[in-house]
Order: sequence, then C-alpha cells, then structure tokens
Amino acid sequence: MQLSLHADYALRVLIYIGAYPGRMVRTQEISDAYEISKHHLVRVMHTLEQHGYVRIHAGRSGGVTLAREPQAIRLGDVVRNTEPNLRLAECFDTQSNTCPIAGVCGLKRILNEALSKFLSTLNGYTLADIVSAQDQPKLANVFASFVGWSG
Repeated sequence: MQLSLHADYALRVLIYIGAYPGRMVRTQEISDAYEISKHHLVRVMHTLEQHGYVRIHAGRSGGVTLAREPQAIRLGDVVRNTEPNLRLAECFDTQSNTCPIAGVCGLKRILNEALSKFLSTLNGYTLADIVSAQDQPKLANVFASFVGWSG
C-alpha cells in the first residue's frame, strides 16, 4: 500500500506547520521546503481546512496555522480524510469489480482487517508525537535551511 501524494503532502504540511507553533506559515514556504508545486499544495490545504486541521488566513499577510493543538490531530484520521482511495483491491469497489470469486473469497475480509489495523495504529499517534518539543527545533532548523528563514 502506498499513500497518494495528496495524503502524503497533507501529512507533510501538518508537520511543517507544527514545526513553527504560533507562527503563520505561507504556502510558498512549504512549497519551497518540500519542492512541491504550490498549486498542488493549495488543494491539499483546502482539504485540510475542510476537515478542521488548519485555518487559512487570506490576504497579503495571510498564511496557514493549525486549527487544533498537535495532540488533537490523529494521524490515522488525517490519512482517512485525505486519502482518496482506501480500496486495497478491486473487490472493494462493488461497481467496478470484475473478480469472479469476489462473492466467495475471504481475502476482502482480511484486507479490511489489515486496513483497519493500519489506520488504528496510525491513530495511536498524533502530530504532537512528530513535532514534540525536542524535535520541533530540529525540524525548524532543517526547514529553515531549505527556505532561507530562521526563527
């Protein structure tokens, strides 16, 4: 299983913003730090805002901030809300399934269990586990070296 770029970028955006607590972060900074298209990040930001993870502040001096405390952002929920396709096999989509054994095969049940455990494991962690007080300055320093910003 591989996360889509949308879900991957959503996690990266949250990590970046979490590395700068209390500071308004500009989308261009995140784009520069990760070398990701700003256009693509705007779509990711919109998804994160829709699900209440970030607050977007429009205008010339605008940017984005976390809408929740890092310890309230569970990683499994972020993946579930930003991953457009959690169907692990064709049989997960009843409308396009062409597998002739789907009705009698036990694989779908096992894959569902695995997916559930995957998301449950991720939900055992929060953004705070990634941007803890000891890791936050290290992350900020790494990002600053990419975008030419300090502080």
